[in-house]
Order: sequence, then structure tokens, then C-alpha cells
Amino acid sequence: MEHADFALLLGLVPLFPLLGFLFNGLVGRRVPLALSGGVATLAIGASFVSSVLLFFRLTELEPAARHIVIDYGPWLHVGGLSLDWTLQLDPLSMLFALFVSGVATLIHLYSVGYMGDEPSYARYFAYLNLFCFSMLMLVLGGNYLVMFLGWEGVGLCSYLLIGFWFGDMEKAIAGKKAFVVNRIGDFGFLVAMFLMYAHFGSLEYGPLFAQFAGIPSGDWLPTAIALFLFIGATGKSAQIPLYVWLPDAMAGPTPVSALIHAATMVTAGVYMIARSHVIYTLAPTALAVVAVVGALTALFAATMGLAQNDIKKVLAYSTVSQLGYMFLGMGVGAYTAGLFHVVTHAFFKALLFLGSGAVIHAMHHVYHEVHDHSRDAQDMRNMGGLKKHLPITYWTFAVGTIAIAGFPPLSGFFSKDEILWKTWESGHAGLWVIGFLAAGLTSFYMFRLFFMTFHGSYRGKSGEEGHFKENPLTMTLPLMVLAVLAAIAGFWGLPHFLDFAHIGNRFDEFLAPVFHSGSDLHLRHMTAHHANVAMEWLLAGCSVAIAIVGLVLARRFYLQDTSLPGKIASRWSTLYRYVYNKWYVDELYETLVIRPMGAICDFLWKYFDMLVIDGLVNGLAQTCAAAGSGIRRLQGGSVAGYLTTMAVGAAALIGWVFYF
Repeated sequence: MEHADFALLLGLVPLFPLLGFLFNGLVGRRVPLALSGGVATLAIGASFVSSVLLFFRLTELEPAARHIVIDYGPWLHVGGLSLDWTLQLDPLSMLFALFVSGVATLIHLYSVGYMGDEPSYARYFAYLNLFCFSMLMLVLGGNYLVMFLGWEGVGLCSYLLIGFWFGDMEKAIAGKKAFVVNRIGDFGFLVAMFLMYAHFGSLEYGPLFAQFAGIPSGDWLPTAIALFLFIGATGKSAQIPLYVWLPDAMAGPTPVSALIHAATMVTAGVYMIARSHVIYTLAPTALAVVAVVGALTALFAATMGLAQNDIKKVLAYSTVSQLGYMFLGMGVGAYTAGLFHVVTHAFFKALLFLGSGAVIHAMHHVYHEVHDHSRDAQDMRNMGGLKKHLPITYWTFAVGTIAIAGFPPLSGFFSKDEILWKTWESGHAGLWVIGFLAAGLTSFYMFRLFFMTFHGSYRGKSGEEGHFKENPLTMTLPLMVLAVLAAIAGFWGLPHFLDFAHIGNRFDEFLAPVFHSGSDLHLRHMTAHHANVAMEWLLAGCSVAIAIVGLVLARRFYLQDTSLPGKIASRWSTLYRYVYNKWYVDELYETLVIRPMGAICDFLWKYFDMLVIDGLVNGLAQTCAAAGSGIRRLQGGSVAGYLTTMAVGAAALIGWVFYF
């Protein structure tokens, strides 16, 4: 197949959502709502179809030939900098294009029903399409500048969508918080690009990575570049200490939360490290930092999810924790293991967020029917017993819960266990313990959410239960599709010790052409003979055991003896207070960063901006005004005055000529 054919299909993948954005942005408010949502959904659906066609055509090629760079024309040619609009198709970009466009299509379809009563319907779908376009440009870009274009695009769209209901000040502040925190990470990304260009004169992946071949491992340059790139990743993918924006992202509509947490923005940092694996392999110090930060984030965020009562906040902290697992996999050099968790997480996290949206939608409907809008439709303490009222939502949510908790044979078990095994195999026993504990906490808080929402008795007011009804097909169909994917996706990356039919790890095999060319560390993982199969079985058994412990404790606390959580909170009041208040990290930022920066800005504004800058500007303006006022008096309209002025001027000129 000629590259011209690839160029057409590859260009269509980001083009379709861009056209959807333009349609809704320009004429969406003047067309029927069904057309607005339909065009947006068809646009991203067409992008998914194009991605599927590309996938099948890419797999027709030999593995070594599955690397295609398409140049669509010049972009920047300034001085020594020469960059074109290039898109790159290889198994890594193909993987992300598939699940980004596929999951986003389901979220768009879900949004048609969920946002049906929203006055700004067209604006919502315009932003959603722009979000998908930006993410697809990020993962398909053929150089770091195109990646950065998409990187900034998803940052902008997160601001627009998190603060979608900007009339509510709290939601507007949440959008601003996401934007500002991500600017910190973006600074690191920019510095890394400056270093690349300064030392290698290129930002194109191929030429750039080729020049790293002669650099010894541990050299300061790849270490510095890798660490600055990781600063960007901590902002975009919500790692310690820049994770604080992600829980506040719940201020946006629930489908937006699903899109951010599952298919777009937060996976950008993981993709960037995977794409830059040649650099990271030469920077063992940076890889160690990635692994440690990832492990600590997984555990720290899991503790914060234990005591949250907002159903979306629990899922938000679970996302931060799961992202920690992905970075742990990257940090120990098991790149495909980390990417495998990206894919399975996209399915079960999208399912969980859309399922929570279905619950919230049903709760809002009940409160509307009983004319009571004083209660929080997202507070799990107002729920309970919804299993019988929302059967499709219940069973699909159960699949997502079991998957993220790590129970076999659902997808979360395979991907999470692969990361933990690779961590142990790499000699990082301490990090394995941290990941193991985080897995137990994940099981506990997810089944806590599940039992509080769907089991037990309804904790609302009497007579409200009769108003519950299952959500429309546009919302339940995406749940069912995602439930199937969350259940079976793990078999794509079947581990060696469970491969009784000798199928092979198809996920690793698909990505092998990307990582075989520059990662000795990854090769060590890929070519391991799994001599210690007994240890692999033992560790997998431990992972399942800790998940069972979390399930049993959650059942004990929130089904069998619901007074126990209150008793424990009273007995361990200080610890509970810290966990409930998310370890006071937001307050710490407020004290150490926001207030001092605000005070400095106020000081500069009052004493530098107003006195110096405004003083100079206003002083010059007043001087010019005074001069103009004086000169204006010479234009009095008197002929005699003009003649006198001319005579005086002529005399002065004659005197100057004769005496000087």
C-alpha cells in the first residue's frame, strides 16, 4: 500500500472532529439540538472508523515497516529551525488513536442523552470535538512541536469543559485551577524542547532519537531532558505534586470527567514518556524518579479515596492512583505493561464515570419530580438500594468495579498485575509493596462506593423511590459496550504464566516494533524467560488476596455493620480527619504558594505597576497634554496675532543667520 493512501486516512483521523468543532462552533446554536449532537457524534465516530481502517492496513505490513511519517507541508522555517506538519503512524500512535476515538465516540453518544436539557448544548459538543482533535494531534504528531500543539490544546479544552458552567464561581475556579497547574508542567516540557533543539538542532522524533545513540547512559543531557519532560507529565497526568487539579475537574459535566480521566488528557503524560523511551532508557536516574513518584502517587491518592462521599471524587482519586501505576510501569522500564494499563483503564474508568453519571442523572430526575433541589445528587450518603431501580447501570457498574479492583479474569487484573510483576522482577521490592498496598485500598474504596450506591436501603426520603427509572438507550448502550470491553480487554495482553494455550502476549507483540529499536531495559522485560513462574503465581495470588480483603472489609463496613465506619472515625479521629480532608494538601498549597504569590502580586501591582509603570505612562501623557494645551493657544484665529508671530520668527531667524 502506498504512503499516499495512508496520508489520506491518517489525515482524516484528526480532521473529522475538527470539522465537528467548526460546525457546532459556527452554526450549532442555529440548528436543532439533535443535529448538533448528532454531527459531533458522527464526526468522532468517523474518526474511529478511520482509525480502525488504518489499524487493519498497518497490520498488513511487516512489523519492521510499521513506521510511517507523513509530511503535510511546512509549518515553521525560522533561522535554523525547520519544522513541518508531520504525522507519524506506528503501533504506539495507532494504539492511542484507536482507544481515544473509540471511547470518545461512546462518550459523545452518552452525552446526547445526558446533556439533553442543557441550554449550551452546541457549545458543549464543540468543546468536546475540539478536545478529541487536540488529543489526536498529540498522539499522532511526528515531532515534539506538533505534540506540544495537541498538549496545549487539551489543556485549553480542559479549562473550557471543567469550567463549562462558568456562571457558578466554584466551577469557574476549578477550570482555572486546572489551567494554571498545567502551565507549571508545560514549563518543564518547553525547557526540555529547548534543550533538545539547542543540542541536536531538531525536534523531529526520528532524527532526534538517532542522535541520542552515541550518548552514554547516565549522561547529564538525557537525564535533564527526561526530568523536564517528566515535569510536564506530572502536570498533565496528575502526579505528585501537581495532581491537585484533577479532583476539582469533577466540576464539569460527568461525560467530560469520563473523557478527561479515561481517553484524553491524563494519559498524555504516559504517552509522552513512552514516545520518549529512547531518552529515558539513557537516563536511569530519571526512570527511578518516574517509578518512585508513580508508586507514591498510587498509594497517596488511594488513601484520599477512602473517605470521600462524592461519587465522582472517589473516582477522581482512583484515576490519580491508577495513573501512578502506569508511571510505575514506565519507571521500571516495562513500557508495554504501563501502556496496557492505559488501555484497560480507559475502558473501565470510562464505564465507571459514565455509570456514576447515570446514577447522578437518575437522582436529579427524582429530585426534580419531588421538587427538592436542596440535596446533593452526587453524595453517596443520599443513595443506596439503587440496584433494583437501575438494573443496567448496576450490572455494568459492577463489571467496572470488579475490573479496577483487580479480580480475574477482568481486564484490570491482567494489566495491574503485569505492572506489579515487572516491578518485582526489576528488583524494586519496596515499590512492589507500595503498589500492593495501593491495590488493596483500591478494592476497598471502590466496593465502598459500590455498596453505598447500589446496595442496602435507599437513604432518601419516603416516597421518592417510585420516581426512579433507568436511563435512555443513548446512555445505557455505551455502558454495555464499555462493560464488555472492560471484561475482555485483558486477554489481549495475556501474561506468560496464564498462557496455557500458547496464544502469546499479543499486546506486547503489537508494540514490539516501537520499543525494540532503542530500549535495552524494555528488551530485558520482553525477552525474559520467566524462569521463576512459581514466584509469578505467588505474586498474582497475593494481588487477588489483597483485592478480596478490600472487598470483605468494604462489605463488612457498609453492608453488614454500617455503624463500624463511624466508630473507627471516632476512635482514630485525627487520622480520619486528615484522610477526609485529603491530607490538607490544598490548604498547604493555599498557605505556601497561593497566598504568598498573591501578596507578591499585590505588592508589585501597588508599588511597581501603579507608581512606576502607571506613573511613567500617565506622566508622559500629562506632559504631552500640557504641551498641546500651550501650543493650542498659538492657534487663536487672530490674523494680527499670526502676523506678529511670523514677524518675531523672521527676526529670530535673521538674527541667528547673522550672529551664528
